[in-house]
Amino acid sequence: MKLISFEDISNLNISPSQCCKWINAALKIKATSTLPKKISLSVEGMQNVFYNTMPSLLPDINRGCVKLVTRYPERVPALDSEILLYDLETGSCLALMDGDWITTMRTGAVAAHSIRLLAKPSFAHVGIMGLGNTARATMLCLQSIFSERPLQIGLLVYKDQHLSFAERFKAYDNLSFNFFESVEELAAWSDVFVSCVTAADSDFCSPDCFMPGTLLIPVHTRGFAQCDLVFDKVFADDIAHVSGFRYFESFKDRLTEVADVVGGVKPGRESDDERILAYNIGISLHDTYFASMIYQLAADETRTIDLRKPLRKIWV
Repeated sequence: MKLISFEDISNLNISPSQCCKWINAALKIKATSTLPKKISLSVEGMQNVFYNTMPSLLPDINRGCVKLVTRYPERVPALDSEILLYDLETGSCLALMDGDWITTMRTGAVAAHSIRLLAKPSFAHVGIMGLGNTARATMLCLQSIFSERPLQIGLLVYKDQHLSFAERFKAYDNLSFNFFESVEELAAWSDVFVSCVTAADSDFCSPDCFMPGTLLIPVHTRGFAQCDLVFDKVFADDIAHVSGFRYFESFKDRLTEVADVVGGVKPGRESDDERILAYNIGISLHDTYFASMIYQLAADETRTIDLRKPLRKIWV
């Protein structure tokens, strides 16, 4: 079994454009894959702390995977994850690897992929709130897709995060930055609105703030529940993962899986005026695909431990 650390993965220098290609490739094999709804456990007496277990089987690439994600708000980073990767044919454990790089980059790539797939073709204003690593990954992936298009990026002012975010991307000539003091103003300005905030006790703004044609992507699904009731279409990376949402019964007739759009089975955006909500919950399909590709790239450079059992029955 290989041990693959965050540094091992980072040193592979995997490009944001490659991450976007992996997302699309994974979605193309979703129909033949098995990914049950993730198991989410809260810790009693500890607010916004959780343990999420996310298994999946991808027979098309002969891989199985289990990912464990934990969140502790006071920890740095608050979100942490590990991945176990298996050979599906033999059951061998191929790798234990850090999941943080994969989680961050696949989440950003999924958001950028949805923007390419579902935003109105003429979009030029991208609003972002929650300016941590996930937002940076989204920006890197979006920039890799639309490197030739001038984009105005609106950032919600929060502490000094908007300044450090703009500083991080100042070298990209096609990007310009605008700062907004309120969510309402940012929402009204945006053609595409991305929220990477990980926790919210109530909605950030009214659905009325969003103009016709807006694509709304709440990366961590928080803070926009009222939009479920009135947006024209809702897309999700997996229906089972959103079936427990408060207003699921109200929007299920307007709901389409992103994989069906990628596969040409169902339409995506059909007019420039549609307000579209994309719930990319984050599914282990993406994690397993990324982990498998990284395992192939890193296998010759990383440490190995032997987990093989004796080839005989053991009595105790």
